[in-house]
Amino acid sequence: MARMQIAQMSFAKVYPLLVQKAERKGRTKEEVDQVLSWLTGYDAAGLQAQLEADATYEQFFASAPRLNPNRSLITGKICGVDVSAIKDPVEQNARYLDKLVDELARGRAMEKILRS
Repeated sequence: MARMQIAQMSFAKVYPLLVQKAERKGRTKEEVDQVLSWLTGYDAAGLQAQLEADATYEQFFASAPRLNPNRSLITGKICGVDVSAIKDPVEQNARYLDKLVDELARGRAMEKILRS
């Protein structure tokens, strides 16, 4: 998927899909929100404001209170693409989020997901 497509995708439309993916595997919305908070620094109110504003991925990451500097520790492939090799920051952050939710859905321990 090209940068333009990911950058302009509605985060509010993708968020419920991320939650559903986790919930299908016995994880919770709260755990998805915890992962999101770790990655972006959003608290519950900030996340809700972004959802209500129908922010694009580009706006969502540009407005993030604090992108976690340890996000570069997220490795592996998502959709066949090595996340560390992605050059575009919006696409890379979106793929980091996908990878974190994948790890959550696979039952990985939260401490490991959050690279603590």
